[in-house]
Amino acid sequence: MRVMRAGALSVRWEPRAAAVCGVLALVAASAAVLVVGSGEFPISPPDVVRVLVGQGDQATEFIVTTLRLPRAVTGLLAGLALGLSGAIFQSISRNPLGSPDLIGFTTGSASGALLQILVFGGGAVAITVSSVAGSVLTAAGVYLVAYRRGGGVHGVRLVLIGVAAAAMLQALNSYLITRAELREGYEAAFWLTGSLNGRDWDQAVPLGIALAVLVPAALLLARPLGMGELGDDAAQALGVPVQRTRALLTVAGVGLVAAATAAAGPVPFVALAAPQLARRMTRRAGAQLLPAALTGAALLATADLISLHLPVAMPVGVVTGVLGGAYLAWLLSTTGRKGMA
Repeated sequence: MRVMRAGALSVRWEPRAAAVCGVLALVAASAAVLVVGSGEFPISPPDVVRVLVGQGDQATEFIVTTLRLPRAVTGLLAGLALGLSGAIFQSISRNPLGSPDLIGFTTGSASGALLQILVFGGGAVAITVSSVAGSVLTAAGVYLVAYRRGGGVHGVRLVLIGVAAAAMLQALNSYLITRAELREGYEAAFWLTGSLNGRDWDQAVPLGIALAVLVPAALLLARPLGMGELGDDAAQALGVPVQRTRALLTVAGVGLVAAATAAAGPVPFVALAAPQLARRMTRRAGAQLLPAALTGAALLATADLISLHLPVAMPVGVVTGVLGGAYLAWLLSTTGRKGMA
């Protein structure tokens, strides 16, 4: 292992983690290229790459850059955001089930969007703003209820309150859909599945801007986040301002999941599975933020590719839901066996 120091910042480089990140980046990029080449008019991967480096013909360039590339970019960025957000919240809660789609943050984002779609009748920009606001308000409510004076936020308490909030918000979402007109209800139900269909640069660019701010901020806090997993007392003894670090990471994690949900809808299970898969691939304990982010990008891009080649077209959220449900069942069964051992 090599350690490079620049002032107070330590950057650790480990060969296995670097190799895993390289492979994940390659898988994500390859899946995205295949997504761009898929459709009614298939385009070979070499032709896609030629267009991306500015050497394609005009017709192919239009199909790639205008019609299909925004979808692939949105999928990569949303997956990266969800994977990173999941790693943050699982580390803060010290619980593999402490994922934003299980503790209510994604559901709150969906509630904000549904209110705009079904009640206020806003356009795409208004839906995006309401989606972000719903996630932020839900996170603030869960955090405030879970907070205990003098003790901060305990992981198990955060998860339990978050699950309760998710159940209540899900009930609200169901009620809104049952009260909607047929066309609006269909639009809302489609949005709730999580989809990359029809995504263009209006979704990809704002998501990219949000990630350009939030990803570096989260990675800079990776070291104190990992030290926080040792326990509050141990982290404070090592000079980590635990509550301030946790609050800053909560803001970053909520921003990431809100931006991803606003762009692609509430895509399920990516935030849950990516951090655990990253830990198993790197074989390292603690928060693996960058590997988790790249795992999320690879998972969502691959799920999108699968959705495009199924006999019946379906949103990417259905694919991640099936795969994630199987993963969740496996995770709960293995956790249960360990608890009984």
